[in-house]
Amino acid sequence: MNLDLIDWQKSELLPVIVQDSSSLEVLMMAYMNREALELSLSTRIAHYYSRSKKRLWKKGESSGHLQHIERFLLDCDNDTLLIIVRQEGVACHTGRKSCFFTDIVSDETISDPQIDTTAAYGIIDELYHTILSRKNADPSTSWTAKLLSKGDNAILKKVVEEAGEFAFAVKDDNENEIIYECADLVYHVLVALGHKGISPDRIKQELARRVGTSGIAEKNSRPS
Repeated sequence: MNLDLIDWQKSELLPVIVQDSSSLEVLMMAYMNREALELSLSTRIAHYYSRSKKRLWKKGESSGHLQHIERFLLDCDNDTLLIIVRQEGVACHTGRKSCFFTDIVSDETISDPQIDTTAAYGIIDELYHTILSRKNADPSTSWTAKLLSKGDNAILKKVVEEAGEFAFAVKDDNENEIIYECADLVYHVLVALGHKGISPDRIKQELARRVGTSGIAEKNSRPS
């Protein structure tokens, strides 16, 4: 494939529609930058650029649900790609075959999860995605939606409150309360991250960057 056929002037991120080769079902939509597309072409395994994680990611890197690419098709405007794939497992992090499962007219969920993906993705990522799904939910039926609707002050007040309760639990040396309050704190920190659209993967990346660096050196390296 000649990558210069693509109109990169419109955007550095190429929208990619993913279609199942056997069922012809549309599985998902994602983005590739030039590097992700080059990797996808050379390996025939789908690689994307995550706007939330701010990095390249191989589809299935956590779950093992790889996408084996059979065809790359460029649209008539040279700015959107259709890839035909053989999907291992499921495409959606919710455990559904396709990421498209909500009818916005009837507000009906048209398919159920085929597998439980919590173990594959980890509870932190699972909880974060659940929090994101509550952004437009009814605040009267969801505490997360209610908190998100109130904005920075309400969210940060809860973070500070839960941090204080966690600190007191540690000081009191109460193991059960330490675990309980830490879980509350992590949840509210994830709500704050979701409110700002920052994936917990970026926190993992930052922690990984610090491995092997002393805390003093790391702190001194920060811009003043």
